[in-house]
Amino acid sequence: MSNLDFSKSIDEAALIVGKTWPLYSFVTSNPLAGYEESTFEQAIKQASENLGGFTLPSGRMFRQAWQNEEIDSKVLQDLLVDAKFKEQPEFYLNKLEVEKPELKKNPNHILDTVLTKWLNVFLDEGIAEWEMPNKEMGFYSAWRGLAIHDQEIGVKSVKEIPETANEALALVLNTYSVSQQIAIFKYHIAALPGYTGYIKYRMTENSVWQAKYPISLEDYLAVRLWIAKHINSQIIVENNAVEQISEINKIKYIWLKAWEKTYQLKLVKDFKLAKLKSDQSIVEENTPLAQLVFCIDSRSELIRRQIEAQNNYETFGYAGFFGLATDYQDLNTGYVRKSCPPIVASAYKITECANGDNDNALLNYKRNQADYKFADFLTTRMKNMLPSAFGYVEGTGIFYGFRLLARTIFPSFDSKINRQISAGHEQICETEIHPNTQDESHLTDVTLNEKVAIVKSAFDLLGWRKFAPIVVFVGHGSHSANNPFASSLDCGACAASPGRHNARMLAKMANLTEVRKVLSVEFNIHIPEKTIFIGAEHDTTTDGILLFDNEVSNAHKEKVRLLKLDLVVVQENTIAARSGMIVHDIKKAFKKSSNWAETRPEWGLARNAGFIIGPRQLTQHIDLNSRCFLHSYNWELDENGTSLETIMQGPMVVTQWINNHYYFSTVDNEKFGGGSKITHNVVGKFGVVQGNGGDLKLGLPLQSVNTKDQELFHQPLRLSVVIQSPIGSVKEILERNANLKGLLQNEWIYLLVMDPLLDNQTYAYQTNGSWSLINEKETNLAIAV
Repeated sequence: MSNLDFSKSIDEAALIVGKTWPLYSFVTSNPLAGYEESTFEQAIKQASENLGGFTLPSGRMFRQAWQNEEIDSKVLQDLLVDAKFKEQPEFYLNKLEVEKPELKKNPNHILDTVLTKWLNVFLDEGIAEWEMPNKEMGFYSAWRGLAIHDQEIGVKSVKEIPETANEALALVLNTYSVSQQIAIFKYHIAALPGYTGYIKYRMTENSVWQAKYPISLEDYLAVRLWIAKHINSQIIVENNAVEQISEINKIKYIWLKAWEKTYQLKLVKDFKLAKLKSDQSIVEENTPLAQLVFCIDSRSELIRRQIEAQNNYETFGYAGFFGLATDYQDLNTGYVRKSCPPIVASAYKITECANGDNDNALLNYKRNQADYKFADFLTTRMKNMLPSAFGYVEGTGIFYGFRLLARTIFPSFDSKINRQISAGHEQICETEIHPNTQDESHLTDVTLNEKVAIVKSAFDLLGWRKFAPIVVFVGHGSHSANNPFASSLDCGACAASPGRHNARMLAKMANLTEVRKVLSVEFNIHIPEKTIFIGAEHDTTTDGILLFDNEVSNAHKEKVRLLKLDLVVVQENTIAARSGMIVHDIKKAFKKSSNWAETRPEWGLARNAGFIIGPRQLTQHIDLNSRCFLHSYNWELDENGTSLETIMQGPMVVTQWINNHYYFSTVDNEKFGGGSKITHNVVGKFGVVQGNGGDLKLGLPLQSVNTKDQELFHQPLRLSVVIQSPIGSVKEILERNANLKGLLQNEWIYLLVMDPLLDNQTYAYQTNGSWSLINEKETNLAIAV
């Protein structure tokens, strides 16, 4: 029996990989999250050593940016001179383009192949017709019981294998020191970062599958290292890391910083020009016809401008989970999914029930869903079961042939039916919220004080005190066909779930008479009696906005009807603007989202580069090209900086995750991204591999960040955050939050503050904790703005 405890060493080693989220909840997150306590420059060096691959843009990427005038020559030249590089930019660009990737042979290819085979059968979440036996015993024990049947390992008796994972590790590692053991763990965790990242996810995110079939990194390492020893594979490698970052990477890093600084200076100049336009415009203080609150998602920026141009409408930005730390229980499946940021614990759970007299309609809906589910189950079983597979395929070949033809020639028809089915319950159901508990048999209501706190928090963060007759909370979701990564296009603030349930729930709470009364009496927030709140969903693929208005009273129906008419025009204008055309047919956008051969149903958050925290007046006259997250904030209503601190602690951190996910998926799509969609294969419903094997893909597909194989769409820039606030308030917040200060000083995020008390002069946070004023001369870039 072994008494050695390897857990601390495994935890330390596991920092080299991030979490790999499952396809059905593909949260965009920083793949180097474990390195965030180091500077960005140190982290990418360490990551390259541990994981391999590239962590900085290539010379080809810089060439494209240079030719597109995205890097200002003076900004770049100044940075080169500061770093003692004396040649002209073109000289160094040529040097970067000469660099060729070093192809290294994997000494543990056979070991990786054996491990992925066992991981796939154990982690399977419903694709396999015949399950691996004894999965409930955990990965190590289940593997141990079946290892004798694996000829690649060559085990004659189960007695050859230690009974526990701990004993297996002790047997393999008994001659190594603790530091060597950590190095070994790092090496073997890094060998399959997609799978080990998914194991990290399973261990920490309260997965239903983990509760039923547990797996740990200790299990993984025990199986891997025991097999490695048994088949004489490599246990440890010499660390050949270079102490100093190479000259090539130094030059790359300068080019990256010049690219980022150029973007920041252009942004600051845009703000100055927008202020001039704002000062010259006449602002009428009349109440808007409606107010629409969108997610801060960069995809909301364009449609917000189109809505404001269409009529007297006002728009706001708020993190798309709408302040509800909640899970959502699917009405059809009963499955519970997270519907708030991954860094937030779910205090509540949203469920649905029939509203009004809709019990019969809901019952019929559930019956139809059950019929569809059974038909799908039956066809899947018939295809997969060995005795019936051949006859079934032959007998139904003509039917499937016609369906394939229909889906190819008329893709929108099939998709339209599916959308109608999936969205049908929205008009016959209402949302309910409960404290999150494991006891499903006893769901209690949320207290009045909690409901008031949720609604008040939303209004405080939005800097909101004036209400239109109609207020719409607009969650967002994406719709595409044949897309394993579809959830990555949904709401990141809702843990890659659609935001409509949170939007409907917040609207319902804000409509409650008792909530409004407390807000008025205790907090001096007066919501007019005629104001109604409505939930909605923005389809980011087609830019349609669906209002969930089934509970709207007769007094508001005409106003809602007119709003819907305007939103159809807004959809047409947004599609046209996004496609660069004067007019664009909505049917074409819908067809694109329904086409199962479409590799780019939409661009998601590609090109994101900025996060702006301030009132809408700050950005209203700027075309931000859908590159910025926009969070509404009014510093004058935030006396203690509490709201700003909440935004910086939550949405700012989450947008940094998103930004880095896109960054690393772009600079090395094979290592940190998803590879090409063309050769994707789904594994066990939870992940994707390239071709017929290999590691799970960590990030976004090539088609999500590139227009062509060798042509960028996303610009791999770190996130630049702009806050309009007195600089003193920001300083106090940073002093209270070491984690936020660390992200800034380690350059995972850039921070610019526009101080309204100093005529919106803009200050940039420096890595030493000081602030540098961006003067007028700096914003006079050589390139066009």
